[in-house]
Amino acid sequence: MSERSELLNAFLKKNHWDDAERKLLAVDASFRHYDRLTRGSETMVLMDAPPPMEDVRPFLKIAKRLEALGYSAPHVYAQDEENGFVLLEDFGDATYTRLLKNGADERKLYELATDLLIDLHKHEEAEVIPENLPLYDEDALKQELMLFPDWFMPAAFGREADKNAVDDFVLIWEELYPIANNVPKTLVLRDYHVDNLMRLDSRKGVQACGLLDFQDALHGTITYDIMSLLEDARRDIAPDLFHDMRNRYMDGLGKKIANREDFLASWTVLAAQRHIKVLGIFVRLCVRDKKNRYLQHLPRLWRLLERALEHPALGRLKVWFDKNIPADYRRIPPCLLK
Repeated sequence: MSERSELLNAFLKKNHWDDAERKLLAVDASFRHYDRLTRGSETMVLMDAPPPMEDVRPFLKIAKRLEALGYSAPHVYAQDEENGFVLLEDFGDATYTRLLKNGADERKLYELATDLLIDLHKHEEAEVIPENLPLYDEDALKQELMLFPDWFMPAAFGREADKNAVDDFVLIWEELYPIANNVPKTLVLRDYHVDNLMRLDSRKGVQACGLLDFQDALHGTITYDIMSLLEDARRDIAPDLFHDMRNRYMDGLGKKIANREDFLASWTVLAAQRHIKVLGIFVRLCVRDKKNRYLQHLPRLWRLLERALEHPALGRLKVWFDKNIPADYRRIPPCLLK
């Protein structure tokens, strides 16, 4: 038995769940994985987040704040921060992804997810931000953007990205960060999309939307989470639903969005940033972590990015892409398909 298995068994025994049946529930793009523990009619979810690759403390901090605000984050029943084990409330299996695949009412699900963000973002900034939560600032955005020249471009061209091209890329983004940040600030969950949302039929109002995978939350703009919901790297959304939900969000926040042009410009800049970042992440997952299932989403990411690049605020960035990433390279790099 490995040392980690011994630590896990000791954690379960200490919290009286060592006699439960354990089955893999889910894995994600990180080093975390989740098991469902079953004992008679009782169930629990075990998060296994091995240090030093993972740190459960950010998850615990955000879960506590969301639950205190009245939202459906899984309740934490036990934790071992040092070794990366957490026992969580089991929300069941009704993820948005599974529901949509089985024909659930798409509009109602998106309305619920949009209404939760409206409710969350109506709170004053100080109410929703835990102490010492890092900023989603220019440094953080830049660090994410560099995943594209560091991972996608070498895979696409078979060589390291040209230094002059990367320098120009960085300079262009220096001009775009102020546009992205020219809106109110809030708690940004960062991975707010269908894979991380659940419908909880036993709960009412926005509490019927269960929240997962929020450990990377930061202190950032109100535009980010609604954008990531509606410009999802993993699934296409019909244009009428996209526009209806974006308008629903803006209408719901009312005067908090004082200038819709500023809001939409921030949205577009952050959409471009996210799609560029995720192109790099999905290639890295393939090359470094041997997780190639994310490659299927690259064509969608390029479509979303090209749509964003049509916004006037992104004119210089569009020129950069036209010069440095010709259309023939906006695809899954062939070397990754071998």
